[in-house]
Amino acid sequence: MSDLPYKRILLKLSGEAFSDPGVLGINFERVKIIAEQVKECHEMGVEVAVVIGAGNLFRGQKAAESGMDRATADYMGMMATVLNALALQDACEKLGMITRVQSAIQINSIAENYIRRRAMRHLEKNRIVIFAAGTGNPYFTTDTAASLRAVEVGCQVILKATKVDGVYDADPKLKSDAKRFIRVSFMESIQQRLKVMDSTAIALCMDNNLPIIVFDIFKQGNLKGLLKGDKVGTLISNDEGKEYA
Repeated sequence: MSDLPYKRILLKLSGEAFSDPGVLGINFERVKIIAEQVKECHEMGVEVAVVIGAGNLFRGQKAAESGMDRATADYMGMMATVLNALALQDACEKLGMITRVQSAIQINSIAENYIRRRAMRHLEKNRIVIFAAGTGNPYFTTDTAASLRAVEVGCQVILKATKVDGVYDADPKLKSDAKRFIRVSFMESIQQRLKVMDSTAIALCMDNNLPIIVFDIFKQGNLKGLLKGDKVGTLISNDEGKEYA
């Protein structure tokens, strides 16, 4: 444990990580792959909290753009994150881990209410804590929820799990000469509009000196390597300057 760079992490998962590209719904094989990586963290002695989006099921912003009341659409998105949280909980428990789902919206029959001190106690007891329903407020993304929860429960890093291997200075699908950052500062990411997370989430991390690492969770060994201190993905922090791969 003493040799590991992080004792407590927050793993931020997009809803799309739970589905095949361009397909709505939950692919339970993909959920199982993620649960297996969470187990690797758990077995290393790392305390793991998780926040999941809902883009595989429902996007509040898109619904609002189609004419739905924005607050109502966002609440529907929050409920969709609960479905993803329960799917991950089931996959983790089938692998022998003890988990707790804590929801920012009261759903007492299936999840605990979010209580900061209770969440910290679960982490201290090596339980996987899955935070659902965002912040419980409309107009805030699950990226902001991830930053907020990570700061609240004392995580040392946010690991933003994606299907790409880091942050690029341009869209690599559109520009063949796009370069991947090994590290970049929060301020640089804002100025270059790198879209690591939304601006509220970035500001919260910047103000609380909470680094973010963006990495490909579907590449075998990436998450475990990160937790052992390997340079994987892109590190975004308050350290000035940038470095390319």
